[in-house]
Amino acid sequence: MKHFGCPVLYLVFILLLHAFGSHADVTQISASNLDGVLKTKLVFVNFYADWCRFSRMLEPIFKDAAALVSKEFASTEVIFGRVDCDAEQPIAQKFSVNKYPTMKLFRNGIMTKREYRGQRTGEAIASFIREQLKDPVKEVKNLDEIYEIKRDKRTIVGYFDTKESPQYQNFDAVSKLLKDDCDFYAAFGEISKPERTSGDNVIFKPIGENNAEMVYLGSLANKDLLQAWTQDKCVPLVREITFQNGEELTEEGLPFLILFHSKEDTESLEAYSKEVSRLISFKTAVNFLVADCETFSHPLHHLGKSVKDCPLLAIDSFRHMYMFPDFAQIGEPNKLKQFLLDLQSGKLHREFHHGPDPNENKIESKTPGQKSSTEKKTLEPEYTTPPESVFNKLKPSEHRYTLRDRDEL
Repeated sequence: MKHFGCPVLYLVFILLLHAFGSHADVTQISASNLDGVLKTKLVFVNFYADWCRFSRMLEPIFKDAAALVSKEFASTEVIFGRVDCDAEQPIAQKFSVNKYPTMKLFRNGIMTKREYRGQRTGEAIASFIREQLKDPVKEVKNLDEIYEIKRDKRTIVGYFDTKESPQYQNFDAVSKLLKDDCDFYAAFGEISKPERTSGDNVIFKPIGENNAEMVYLGSLANKDLLQAWTQDKCVPLVREITFQNGEELTEEGLPFLILFHSKEDTESLEAYSKEVSRLISFKTAVNFLVADCETFSHPLHHLGKSVKDCPLLAIDSFRHMYMFPDFAQIGEPNKLKQFLLDLQSGKLHREFHHGPDPNENKIESKTPGQKSSTEKKTLEPEYTTPPESVFNKLKPSEHRYTLRDRDEL
């Protein structure tokens, strides 16, 4: 350092180097470098707005986390990035950013389903990234490990000749995208040979010892096809809502159809799941959920019910809640389907406010001069209001995010 004859100047240089070095751990992302940045194996992005106080509070924390991670992993493994959502609105829209700050994870250019919602400390974020960089595939040393897997979680098992094969590389990439939804196991070489009589293969083990395994019949060389099949198996049509995942589920923006039942009541769960399986066409319009009666007793009280009344079925549209008339009727042909169609048409809302549609009433006999019940309702309408939504309170808190203006769901 002979260029710095003055010790004071040298000290200033070191301080500036330290300050800007911390900034250098976070890459500013714009339209010009987005594609290049996302080519990295793992990219963790902070979508922010300068005017948002929560974004300003997160900024130094995010930089601290980036600095911690950069000490442990090369930039070829993971990059911390930031997007100014005011300056880069097309990027924010592309990745469905509706609040500030939002932290999203990208693997090999693909945005993962779940954003980061954990503690906002440097160490907590760094710990999250460390977990994401762990290999989710558990390699087995003998097939007994696979045969003895407890069937209490959805599991994907792959049998491959070598780790270097393109088939396994696709399997590994898919496992990283769906590691939170399924457990992944793999066997190789001589160990896997008894299960590879017709070549490399992948199977799905559903929850429950009595449920049959399912074999992937597509090409393992087709990553997109394997990913679609695995996602279909790992992400069930019916999901459980908890206080831990409630915020995430509300952000999907779909009304909830919720079965409230006790944990011991598997009969109603099976009946509900069976009926929902016939309504797969509604998957993009409704979230099919189950909730523990004890945990979510408050929404039941809101509906004028208690834990003793379970099982109960209700829709929460994020405006109001609507009760399914009688859970015992769930197996009646098209009964549940019509309930959903009535939500979409607005009929449920209209009938709560104005009573049943007069046109649907049966014709009744009456004496001359006597008013029919339909005429009475027309002359003397009774207005009611459905219970307000309870689950919309699980949406992202204004004490943690600045929410963008959105149309009410």
